[in-house]
Amino acid sequence: MREEQYKGKVINFLDLLKDNSIEVPIIQRDYAQGRYEQKEIRDRFLKALRDSLKNNTKIMLDFIYGSIVDERFQPLDGQQRLTTLFLLYWYAANKDNCTDEYKELLSKFTYETRITSRDFCNALVKNSIKIEKDKEPSSSIIDSSWFFLSWRKDPTIDAMLRTIDHVHNIFYSVENLWNKLSSKSDSLINFYHVELENIGLTDDLYIKMNARGKLLTAFENFKAGFEKNIKKKKWEDKEIFTNTFSCKIDTLWADFFWKNFKIDDQIDDSFMRFISTILMIRFSLKKSGGWERINSISKLQENPNNAKPLMFDQDDFKYLTECLDLYTNKYSKICKIKLDFPLWRHAPDKDLLSDIVTKDSGVSYTTKVLFYAQTEYFRHNEYLDYERYNEWMRVVRNIISRGDIDVNGKRPDIVRSPQTFDGVIKLVSELSFGCSDIYKFLRSHDRLKSTFAKDQIEEEQLKSRLIDQNSFRKEIIYRIEDTDLLRGKINFALLCIGYPNKDNYFNDKKFTEVEEVFTKYFKNEIDISNDFRRALLTIKVDDKYEYYNYWWSFWNVNSTNKRCLIDKFREIEYYIYSDYNKYFKILVLKLIKETFVEISDKFIPPKNFPKWKTRLIKESNVLDKHNKSNYIAIPDDESYCYLLKSKRPRDVEGSLKVQ
Repeated sequence: MREEQYKGKVINFLDLLKDNSIEVPIIQRDYAQGRYEQKEIRDRFLKALRDSLKNNTKIMLDFIYGSIVDERFQPLDGQQRLTTLFLLYWYAANKDNCTDEYKELLSKFTYETRITSRDFCNALVKNSIKIEKDKEPSSSIIDSSWFFLSWRKDPTIDAMLRTIDHVHNIFYSVENLWNKLSSKSDSLINFYHVELENIGLTDDLYIKMNARGKLLTAFENFKAGFEKNIKKKKWEDKEIFTNTFSCKIDTLWADFFWKNFKIDDQIDDSFMRFISTILMIRFSLKKSGGWERINSISKLQENPNNAKPLMFDQDDFKYLTECLDLYTNKYSKICKIKLDFPLWRHAPDKDLLSDIVTKDSGVSYTTKVLFYAQTEYFRHNEYLDYERYNEWMRVVRNIISRGDIDVNGKRPDIVRSPQTFDGVIKLVSELSFGCSDIYKFLRSHDRLKSTFAKDQIEEEQLKSRLIDQNSFRKEIIYRIEDTDLLRGKINFALLCIGYPNKDNYFNDKKFTEVEEVFTKYFKNEIDISNDFRRALLTIKVDDKYEYYNYWWSFWNVNSTNKRCLIDKFREIEYYIYSDYNKYFKILVLKLIKETFVEISDKFIPPKNFPKWKTRLIKESNVLDKHNKSNYIAIPDDESYCYLLKSKRPRDVEGSLKVQ
């Protein structure tokens, strides 16, 4: 999301003079547009102005911006155009004998660069000259008694005289020139007037401008302000220039971003996304700030351009430069590392850093947590240990993959707010001290300061102990937690094998068998079939065959209880952590030796078992042909059921009655 930039106001030269005096500051170069070698540029500019006046068409001269200093507007960019306009208006007033109308206004334009330039501008306005068709105005000016010959040595004055002659050649034939330029009703020649205070900068700030006089990008604004803040707070006073932020941001780091993350021939947006992500992380690691800190994280997530120089303290600055150095030096290797496990919907298109800095629509909080985990590993470890790196990233993956799954299978990310981002960053920061061997760290740290994802951390600690006891389990655990159904959690698989138990016995054989069930039968959406539903209908818990009661509603059409046979794959995740998970546990254990179809075929209905339910189990065509929605309606006496045509049918027609 791009920042809404302040674009100034549309104004013409005379109105600008009415609002403020114009003073070209001493930091500006001489009037270069009037130099001899600039004839082609000057000619194009003047002819464009002439064509605008002759054809009565408006022309916009882009941005002219600067600061108000002592009630004077000092242009930081646009002084060349302003000086040319000043000379054009002066020429028009003299040509059309309107000097009395212009003297007071044009006298408000001056130069601070040299006393001679300032005095010449004042004298030019104060003294009128006669404009003659076949005589260059410069010669009349030089021949005037008020003109000092020494002024010819001033490069700005020399350039002004040359421009006046050029103006004469192009505009002499334009009738009513002054009236056209000074028209109050419909100004033809305008520009955007921008005061730096309105874009967050002041005139004492050194700003690198681009050649076209465009507004600074958010990154250029940030960089300029950051460099000033670094200097003011003396964060780099002991550094040699080549090691400073100012040098690296324009050389090493710029080259790195240009080579890898250039978009539309610019890298400014990529830089801002990187900087804002680092700032979000640093805000999360602070203990103070409360709601203001959380609000800052939220704003940075919404728009990277909300990152401002004064948000950084010295430690934040140090971390930012470390990260820029890290990726500049190691990215060519980091981007080639492939994790040996799925990240599901958070898998990057290319790599984590590339996603962070190039996605215009922004990346999720979760991706930024993964990026932070990756960054911390390489900050703590000079060399890559591929196995240890995968273990570290896997643990973080398991933490951030938790979801608040609901009964209908909706599963929003657990890290989807600035508050949860704040919490998980603190947790990852604490864990990162053990990232070089995360399982050893987890085994030796029973209690962590962070309470975020406490249950998942306890599971990761359990996994680390199980793997330490028997390295063979590692591969089995990985295969179970990599299933799309369980997504990092194995506690239900442990429940299936009855662990933990009073003897603390771990049944490796059954654990392997359970893993094979999950990887064979519950890989993705297509595995949720009517065979699966029929098999579940055969499962008994507490003498009840009612696995579908996990979902409850009422069908007013015929006053029956509405239930769900499990509609979507994702609903199973909710189911196995609900009070009805015993049904699913029994099914998993049966699937060790039997298939869905075999379970249904071998099922012998007990006495008083509803006939409609028997038909659903034994007559496969009933569900296969008529189960349009996976929702059923059952009366209190269970004498029949309706296979509903939709989740919320308004009438009976189209729904099959089974009895």
